[in-house]
Amino acid sequence: MSTGSGRRPKYQLIADALREAIRSGAYGPGDRLPGENDLMAEHQVARMTARQALGVLQNEGLAESRKGSGVFVREFRPVRRRGITRLARDGWGAGRSVWDGDVGERELVVDQLVVREEHAPAHVARVLGLEAGADVLARGRRFVLDGKPVLLATSYFPADLVAGSAITRDDTGPGGSYARLAELGHGPARFREEIRSRMPTQDEAARLGLGSGTPVVLICRTAFGADGRAVEVNEMTLDSAAYVLEYDFEA
Repeated sequence: MSTGSGRRPKYQLIADALREAIRSGAYGPGDRLPGENDLMAEHQVARMTARQALGVLQNEGLAESRKGSGVFVREFRPVRRRGITRLARDGWGAGRSVWDGDVGERELVVDQLVVREEHAPAHVARVLGLEAGADVLARGRRFVLDGKPVLLATSYFPADLVAGSAITRDDTGPGGSYARLAELGHGPARFREEIRSRMPTQDEAARLGLGSGTPVVLICRTAFGADGRAVEVNEMTLDSAAYVLEYDFEA
């Protein structure tokens, strides 16, 4: 493999140059980047080196491949997910969605929704304090922003806790599930989020429309009532290139 200064591989140097061109505005959102043939001619490298350079930008979420057209600067504007303020009671308690602070005036829609009772997965039953195989209400959703899938989420509630409530319906109403839990006397008083990252499964990649090499961020949120009981487990799978995770803390 050919290398450049500092013994860095040539494809990384080419990727550096393209990245800087994107950041400087030489290539704007939606612009086509130089193709493999262009890079081969300009930098006197083999096709594999040019392909690797473009692959670096795709893996970083800066560019995306469009079949038969080339590689383009990604147009999507990342979501700034404010992990603490979005869950404040004065938001959902006043009838606002927890997503409002994330997307502002942009259009976020749920284009896939499944609401059903099922036996709790073992790890979910354990967190909710249920017996193995106990029934839970599962709400599975795919969220699409500006026409692009960005998030898969499944919320689990103890079935007996939410039976007959609006949480069992497709539309849970203003303030969402947390407002309905509050009406049932089990409003969330505390949340815990666990975050990790990995490569997506084949199904996740297909449902989120992810290109090769793009990882996902996994967020598992547990909501606790005032009595300390876990009332919801929400497992989320995020397109890592579509999100900025922001957390504000007091010193």
